[in-house]
Amino acid sequence: MPDPTGFLTYGRRLPARRPVPVRITDWREVYPSADDGLIREQATRCMDCGVPFCHHGCPLGNRIPDWNDLVRTGNWAAAIEALHATNNFPEFTGRLCPAPCEAACVLSIGNRGAVTIKQVEVEIVNRAFDRDLVPPRPAAAATGKRVAVVGSGPAGLAAAQQLARVGHAVTVYERDDAIGGLLRYGIPDFKLEKEHIDRRLAQLAAEGVEFRTGVTVGVDVTAAQLRAEYDAVLLACGALAGRDTPTIPGRALRGIHQAMEHLVAANRAVASAAGDRSGGDTPAFVNPVDAAGKHVVIVGGGDTAADCLGVAHRQGALGVHQLDLYPRPPRERDETRDPWPTWPWILREYPAHEEGGERVFAVAVQEFVDDGTGQVRAVRIAEVTVEKRDGQRLVTVIPGTERELPADLVLLAIGFEGTEEQPLLEQFGITRNRRGVVDTDPDWQAAPGVFVAGDMHRGASLIVWAIAEGRAAAAAIHRYLGGSEQLPAPVTPSAQPLAVPAVR
Repeated sequence: MPDPTGFLTYGRRLPARRPVPVRITDWREVYPSADDGLIREQATRCMDCGVPFCHHGCPLGNRIPDWNDLVRTGNWAAAIEALHATNNFPEFTGRLCPAPCEAACVLSIGNRGAVTIKQVEVEIVNRAFDRDLVPPRPAAAATGKRVAVVGSGPAGLAAAQQLARVGHAVTVYERDDAIGGLLRYGIPDFKLEKEHIDRRLAQLAAEGVEFRTGVTVGVDVTAAQLRAEYDAVLLACGALAGRDTPTIPGRALRGIHQAMEHLVAANRAVASAAGDRSGGDTPAFVNPVDAAGKHVVIVGGGDTAADCLGVAHRQGALGVHQLDLYPRPPRERDETRDPWPTWPWILREYPAHEEGGERVFAVAVQEFVDDGTGQVRAVRIAEVTVEKRDGQRLVTVIPGTERELPADLVLLAIGFEGTEEQPLLEQFGITRNRRGVVDTDPDWQAAPGVFVAGDMHRGASLIVWAIAEGRAAAAAIHRYLGGSEQLPAPVTPSAQPLAVPAVR
């Protein structure tokens, strides 16, 4: 029985972030671990609603009221069991997910302040690792079936763990030099320190999952070889084809990069400096996209742009402008536009924004300005209006509003066009759809015995959707291999986030 007055007794409260002057001098996580008192207080706010809409906001179907009440009563061991029942990697979602569950919390009605679900989640798993409550769970017996997983992001790793735990021999292939996909090299350490990946990988390895790094499937290993060696293949290669601006004058100038070039290089530099990847005589990684001493312009207003902003601060940028095509959103939910429990369009302020830089709304790039040597020196922008007509976005420049921003480094963080075109697609006989991703049948197959999950199937999305699709694809693979035990399948290939039904 929850505390019936908890939400009245306590307001929404998060732990204090590390001070800005301190945290921008290193790459450690922004949020320190919270004390038991704060987390139990916040868990007490959960009302254990008769219809817990937070479940519907989360594609994993996390048992949020269950583990909130277990935290309230101090039963951390049972809380991690309830959390792991639906989520393989709460240490990742608790740090990186934007928390659609909180948007769907009943306490968010009328902007009263949702339960701090994400913070409670991460503190449960923090304590579980500290207290050795996350042991390996290898299968009791082997099935004799072999599965190849291509891609080691959250979708691939979730599927690998699910399949290994029921006895299948799983091998994960990763083209990078370390396992983790975007978690490893796409997410800055100030959001996810890499020790969290490494300790979870140790659990998977102890459960029998084999990892092969530095292997590009379709080049180093062919699709035919995988088909011959394995009984099923899961493709979880992500959606890393960055959206570009090829028609803007000056795009070919030096100093203009895709956001992921910046983030990956920064992560490699941090790992090299820490000795994580450099080895004995390997020279330190030299970052080719460093913001140190530069005026930086980030084109884009989402999560990736905020990551670039935080990285630029830590690299020592002289100044940063972040450009958003759309007008400044409201600070609170507009019920006429995004009624509860749907995901609201509101102003999202990340820790990086309080560290510095200037956000500029309702503007579009008109030209990248040459310094005379082929290097960008400025970005010419103009104020715009944006409207949708017949499903198409119409951007109109407001005359007389053009101006220049200094720019030695420009980062394009305007989204992704889908999964990359790569040899393995043709070899498996798979094509991308008009959105640049791969369609599957209701059993997650894109070709006989070849399954697809995560961003490669859905398009660039949230980490909870990647894990949910990985778990669901694992269930389908297990059925395909003749498994009698039913694995959880939280979503179907056609599942979508909560949304307002279209008016017919």
